[in-house]
Amino acid sequence: MNKADLVAAVQDNLGESKAGAERAVNAVIDAVKTGVKNDNSVQVVGFGTFSVRHRAARMGRNPQTGETIKIKASKSVAFKPSKNFKEMI
Repeated sequence: MNKADLVAAVQDNLGESKAGAERAVNAVIDAVKTGVKNDNSVQVVGFGTFSVRHRAARMGRNPQTGETIKIKASKSVAFKPSKNFKEMI
């Protein structure tokens, strides 16, 4: 399912226009982005938790040359599904 499919599903569920459904989907996505940025996590009960994961700096290898390189520390966003969501799948 891509974003257009998600908008169509929301449209069917709410009985809204396509534009209204798209605004709703965009509002949820923006709220999750803002929440993760400001609070480092967003928990949606019954769905899951979006959180920031910190990756430490480490040594790696260039696969073409085999040369050892330094990989900088970084942050990424992780999603952990709720127990109910996992059981549903």
